Amino acid sequence: MTAPIPTELVRPFTVSIPETEIADLKQRLARTRWPDPETVGDWSQGVRVENARSLVEHWKNDYDWRRFESDLNRFPQFLTEIDGLDIHFIHVRSPHPGAMPLLLTHGWPGSIVEFVKLIGPLTDPVAFGGDAADAFDVVVPSLPGFGFSGKPTESGWTVSRIADAWVSLMKRLGYTKWAAQGGDWGAVVTSALGDLRPDGLLGIHLNTQYAFPAQIPDDLSPEQQESLATLALYSGELGGSNHLQGTKPETVGFALADSPAGQAAWIYDKFQSKTDNRGLAEDALGVDDMLDAISLYWFTNSAASSGRIYWENRSLTFAGPKLSLPVAVTVFPKDIPRVARGWIDEAYSNLIHYGEAGKGGHFAALEQPGILVDEIRTGLRSLRHLL
Repeated sequence: MTAPIPTELVRPFTVSIPETEIADLKQRLARTRWPDPETVGDWSQGVRVENARSLVEHWKNDYDWRRFESDLNRFPQFLTEIDGLDIHFIHVRSPHPGAMPLLLTHGWPGSIVEFVKLIGPLTDPVAFGGDAADAFDVVVPSLPGFGFSGKPTESGWTVSRIADAWVSLMKRLGYTKWAAQGGDWGAVVTSALGDLRPDGLLGIHLNTQYAFPAQIPDDLSPEQQESLATLALYSGELGGSNHLQGTKPETVGFALADSPAGQAAWIYDKFQSKTDNRGLAEDALGVDDMLDAISLYWFTNSAASSGRIYWENRSLTFAGPKLSLPVAVTVFPKDIPRVARGWIDEAYSNLIHYGEAGKGGHFAALEQPGILVDEIRTGLRSLRHLL
């Protein structure tokens, strides 16, 4: 793996959590004060106590942060200051000539964790049974307030501002032609990039589509009715964390900053409700994959700073911008909400690829990295002649 030569603007970074913080985590987990059990036999009141206990016990007794830290440090990582804030990012250049630069943006409760299993196949497809012609240079930034990026000390970090920062990042790395990809908030940022259409952005791939019509028509097809039902589910029954982070992110931060068990439950609930699982989130993700994500939030104390992305962008709706640049999309069957095909066609006038995955939910990069890699390759392949 090769990366840019560090300059005064781009500084090397290595993840290194002090042993004292790991010991403190285990002590806090051992002292967890548990709530009374739920009064129903399902997850309708939130995380079930018995499932949370099992997850926390695994975190305390069996989970190995150093294993994941080592996995992260296999990739070249950097910090660079953009718009007054340090941005952390992974940058891996492909060993194959002519690789397409690709910017990957995560969401919430995502992080760079989402893309760990994608980086190798994307940058060196030959090593994973693919074709060198599908190679990418990969840039994976942590959103402001997330992971090892800086935490904003003032308001104003909207998705448009983040998109501007990403343009500056790609320019700083020397890229003049590139593509972008994202899901969840990463798709919102990527759509903002598509709306901005900066010089050099060839096209985008989305595994979450913000393409509902601004005005819902009266006459709906069965597919559109089902699409609206998923939106109602997302905004209603499954919208608790979104609503709280969109209105009171600092209160959420207070509740979670002192309780690793609380942080675990907060993220576990989101994974449970939006993955393509057989009853439990760990069916789709694996316990250690879940705890990699949860641990990153805990060790960076970013519950409040990450939750503010909802508050900063609380005026946004699922009717995203109409885009005219090349757009590739992949729809995963258990994604919530799931947009009807006709509305996707209306929102993206230059739709270069429409793919339907056979399995997977909202967190596609974590749940089905192999499928997402294939879809990114296929979706963006027609843009390679523009490099």
